Amino acid sequence: MYAIVRTGGKQYRVSEGDAIAVERLDADAGDEVTLADVLLVDDGGETRIGTPTVAGASVTARVEAQERAPKVSVYKYKNKTRRRVLRGHRQPLTRLVITAIRAG
Repeated sequence: MYAIVRTGGKQYRVSEGDAIAVERLDADAGDEVTLADVLLVDDGGETRIGTPTVAGASVTARVEAQERAPKVSVYKYKNKTRRRVLRGHRQPLTRLVITAIRAG
């Protein structure tokens, strides 16, 4: 059984036991989170596609950790003007482990 969920403006294909990193969610490590934006549910024999979401479907996940992505360096350079800027960015992420998929 798998589902496609939407969180943080992105879509993820998840099954029970999968670990995914999503955009920062407001939850502490060890908390249970319910993802209600389920776009598709496939339970082996039947596929339910939402319009836009599947009614009554949800995905439950446990928050493993709040972490940050690897650093991305952004270097800006302007020719002949001595302008050089180096900036770094680390995106905040939440690591989730999928515990249950409810088809609704």
